[in-house]
Amino acid sequence: MYYLYQIYSHCKYFMPKYQEKNMRDFLRVKRSASGLGLFTTKDIMQGTFIMEYTGNLISTQQAESRGGRYLFKINSKWAVDGKGRENMSRYINHFCQPNCEVQISKKMVLIYASRDIEKGEELGYDYGAEYFLAHIKTKGCKCPYCRFKKIIES
Repeated sequence: MYYLYQIYSHCKYFMPKYQEKNMRDFLRVKRSASGLGLFTTKDIMQGTFIMEYTGNLISTQQAESRGGRYLFKINSKWAVDGKGRENMSRYINHFCQPNCEVQISKKMVLIYASRDIEKGEELGYDYGAEYFLAHIKTKGCKCPYCRFKKIIES
């Protein structure tokens, strides 16, 4: 496994600020087909850890009552509310053919490169059918190869 920068597990409470400082060297928020997106400023190899989806850890009950687009359900009990603007990972958009994948480790949402990603590419992962139906279907999917095209047209 490769890392774009070193993360120290004993510093988990400081990780968002540490992570943010180091991400500025290789990631940029820019306009994309979906509004704003997160783009890389250097090549990233498949399997590389890119970042953690950060935010407040809340119960799924709180998540359901809050609603919102930046909630990431971890399991039946927990979700991460990534609505804060300091969370750069919130700018990773939905891709039907993603270049990133999400792995859940304990109560952390970790994002890795699922294939080699070239400098200048926008980062994206598949948000899943449930999120798509609730938030994307009404606006239309911006992916060039949308796997939900038949659902949108119906």
